[in-house]
Amino acid sequence: MKFVISALSACTLVAIATAAQAEVAVIVNAGASAAPTQSDVANIFLGKDKSLKGVDQKDWNPTKDKFYSGVTSKNESQLKSYWSGLVFTGKGQPLPSVADDAAVVAKVGAEADAIGYVDKAAVTDKVKVLFTLP
Repeated sequence: MKFVISALSACTLVAIATAAQAEVAVIVNAGASAAPTQSDVANIFLGKDKSLKGVDQKDWNPTKDKFYSGVTSKNESQLKSYWSGLVFTGKGQPLPSVADDAAVVAKVGAEADAIGYVDKAAVTDKVKVLFTLP
């Protein structure tokens, strides 16, 4: 019985570790010719660059966490504070957000000037991957 419990625990840890290591893909419309750099993407998602329409994910999740920490070097509380300051001073509004990876793929796939981020497993042929974050 102890062996079974140990084996199940090990399987659970492997599944959690695998999920935590999923890659995040930064995506644009499949027909897009623009190829922003990682720095450009950071500026788009911080509201400093309006050359593409950033599509954010609504809730804080592992994909969003990995994206913002990897591209903007901001965690959830830092990002909330950043946007609060811009909203308070009238200098900006947070990006429009959608429910999940599938909604990001759908919106980016439908709009030629949209950019978003998703778990790499959610990428379809309607979008093009600019780069991935490990």
